[in-house]
This record gives sequence, structure tokens and C-alpha cells, in this order.
Amino acid sequence: MPSLAVLAQYALPHRLLSRLVMWATRLRITIWKNFLIRQIASRFNVNWDEAAERDLNAYPHFNAFFTRALKPGARQADADSNQLLMPADGQISQLGRIEAGRIFQAKGQFYTAAELLGDEAAAKPFQNGEFITVYLSPRDYHRVHMPWTGNLRETVHVPGRLFSVAPFAVQAIPRMFARNERLVCHFDTDFGPMAVVMVGAMLVSGVETVWNGVDIPPYGRRIVRRDWRGKQIHLQRFDEMARFNMGSTVIVLVPPGVHLHEHLQAEQAVQVGQALGRVSTSAG
Repeated sequence: MPSLAVLAQYALPHRLLSRLVMWATRLRITIWKNFLIRQIASRFNVNWDEAAERDLNAYPHFNAFFTRALKPGARQADADSNQLLMPADGQISQLGRIEAGRIFQAKGQFYTAAELLGDEAAAKPFQNGEFITVYLSPRDYHRVHMPWTGNLRETVHVPGRLFSVAPFAVQAIPRMFARNERLVCHFDTDFGPMAVVMVGAMLVSGVETVWNGVDIPPYGRRIVRRDWRGKQIHLQRFDEMARFNMGSTVIVLVPPGVHLHEHLQAEQAVQVGQALGRVSTSAG
């Protein structure tokens, strides 16, 4: 029988709670925002030494702290230019082959690439490719960087639920990443298409991109596609591409010919910029 925590995921008003948290984390009341910052920093053992701004009084509100920049050099791209890069700090939830169009979630649970991307045709190039799912906890750096150099082709805002993406929920809620609200970012690269999916979650559902600002909220009622071809949005490997206004999960899909490193495994702690996989010069 599901636990009370899991049952609550179905019963709670996801979007209402997320709107309330968004409001509370942007209040500019000094005593309130400093209280929140201290609580999170202490509870989750935030590494202040890495922060570009170490004075909590300098943050106008809690969300500014949550999306804080790091000091120059705190994260660096792997020196081998043929290495695909980890997109975010956090913990690997799962990674591996996209087999028969299916992506492994946890404990025998799968969802399809077509469901995740909201498009059967968009999923076809990733058939037999590979994926990685990275979970960002409250202590992590919440900016997402480019795994590889690419041109933005399209974004797809897929409406959905806002289940928690904490490990207990991932293991218990079927097809969760394909059910949560998310922003799918499609890039064209020299090895072919690459999809970077920013997955929202309960209380932590805001997504902001460097090319368009805040994309979520508003929360969607229908799939919204934006064609960015011809807008010359070109991002280099390791460039910042987006951030979570509050944290969540990022999923990267790559086509056959790009191979994720075998030493990477579920539950492993990772940092943005470290080697994720090797890109063959003949890929694409």
C-alpha cells in the first residue's frame, strides 16, 4: 500500500501550493527572507564558500539566494573538448539507454521519450540513444548549463502535475517525469539533436531561461511550442542556459553515437561541468 507521503502527492493542490511558495520566497522582508535562508543553509548544509555572494543580507529575497551564482572557477568544464558535460549539480536519479523508446524511472517503472517530450516525432531521433536524469536538492547550485554547444531550435511547454521529485516520489509515482509540468528545450548540435528537459515539481516549479526569462509559471493548460529557429540563439558548451526558481530535475536526451560514461551510476553525486560522456567525431 502506498505511504501517506505518496498518497498526499495525489491529494494536495499542487499549483496552489506552488504559487504560495513562489510568493513567500520573493518577499523582500529582511527578517523573513534571512530566516528562510538560514534555515535552508543550515538544514541542507549549503556550501557558502562557493557562493559569489556570502553575505545573506545582500540577497533581496530567498529566491535570489536559491538561484545564487558561484564564484568564478568554482565549476569548470572538463578540459577534454570531446566530453559531453554534466548539466547540473545534484544526484543522478537514473541514466542509460533509451530502449524501445522507453526511459527508466525507478524500480521497474518506465515512461516513453515521446511522453516526456510531448511529441512522437521529436522522440524518434533519440531511439536507442541515451539519457541522464539529475535531481537537484535544496542545497545544490540551481543553474543548468549546456552539455554541448548548440543552437536552440524549439521550446515546448508541456502542462501537467507538480508531483514532488524527491526520491520517495520517483520510486512510487508511475511515469512521473512525463506527468509533471516541464519545459523541453530542443537544440541542434554537430552530433544531431539534443533535448534538455527542465521538470517542475511541487513547491519548486519555476523555470527561467537565459533567452526568454521566466517560462514557468504561468502554468499551462495546453502544450505551447515556440520556434526559435532564425533567432540565432547559440549557446556554447558549459554556458548557463536556465535556472530553477526553486529546484527540481533536469533530463538530457542524446541520440545514438553519444555514449555516457559507464562509471556513472544512480545515486552518484555530480557537479555541473564534469565529464558526462564522449562525443564521437562521427556522431550525427
